Amino acid sequence: MLYVVLFFTFFSIFLYVFLGGADFGAGIVELFSSRKNQRLNRDTIYKVMGPIWEANHIWLIILIVILWIAFPEYFNIIIIYLHIPLTLVLLGITMRGVAFIFRHYDAVVGQSQVWYNRMFRISSLITPIFLGMSFGTLVSGKIVFAENGEVSFQQIFMDPWLNIFTVLTGLFYAALCAFLASTLLIGETSGEVRKMYSRKSAIATMVLVIIGGMVLLYGYFQEMVFVQDFLRNTYSLLAIFLSAVLLFPLWRGIKKQYRTQTRILAGIQILLVLFAAVHTHFPSLIITAKGEINMLEGAAPESVINVLGISLIIGGAVILPGLFHLMKSFNMIRFSNNETDTK
Repeated sequence: MLYVVLFFTFFSIFLYVFLGGADFGAGIVELFSSRKNQRLNRDTIYKVMGPIWEANHIWLIILIVILWIAFPEYFNIIIIYLHIPLTLVLLGITMRGVAFIFRHYDAVVGQSQVWYNRMFRISSLITPIFLGMSFGTLVSGKIVFAENGEVSFQQIFMDPWLNIFTVLTGLFYAALCAFLASTLLIGETSGEVRKMYSRKSAIATMVLVIIGGMVLLYGYFQEMVFVQDFLRNTYSLLAIFLSAVLLFPLWRGIKKQYRTQTRILAGIQILLVLFAAVHTHFPSLIITAKGEINMLEGAAPESVINVLGISLIIGGAVILPGLFHLMKSFNMIRFSNNETDTK
């Protein structure tokens, strides 16, 4: 059952990065659009993400529950030593949700709409940045455990997540979100609007590649264990190489404004990047100043893992079909509305 739990752990990460990332990216795309196009982006994003995309936070909840029950040592480290950036993530998610609702349903239309729009766009940017910074902290080797008060608050709770490497990692994830949103929105629009998202997707791809290169270069010259092991790991390098090769058909699909091809290639890109990051140090996915922490050695007892595995299988059989049916249903509704409008 341990393999079942691990599968759902990384499956939840993948879906949250892919679908939830597109959710955050929609606000980032709107933030960096011209004032002329921001209203157009706002209406398009609402039609696409309004009914279903906010449900993507379920994958984050499932991930937290799995870590809490199956890998309590990891959960303990994450919650204690990353409580500041994770609190900022929670505030960002909350602010974003509030702004998204009130900018569409507020009874008073006026200056408040301006603030709701700003809140939505800014929180859409800072939330994935803090999420990326949190991951960067876990693999940076800068986490310092409190030992008899020998280290300060700043050394324990600030320095590990507030540094150049983690900021670059956060910017990388934010760029990834913008890339996902603009790529997925290609298939939800038509005409000049689709061309606009094609251009944004191409730009986001280039920014993503540049920031990714900066993360690796900085980590290499700073002699960070994770980056050095990453560059020595054959499978991780192969995954990145395949990801780079797939950029060419992806760019072609973006230029041709292909709906299905761009989405499939974007999903494969995310899968390859996550595989490269996880495979580099699995099962030691947390690197501290004193060494690596094995995820499996701190796992819960076998009896707990068995119950959790069975629960995840049952829950997956119930949730996944319903969620995908929901997404398909709203796609069909939008398609029907578009046909009616055309006629």
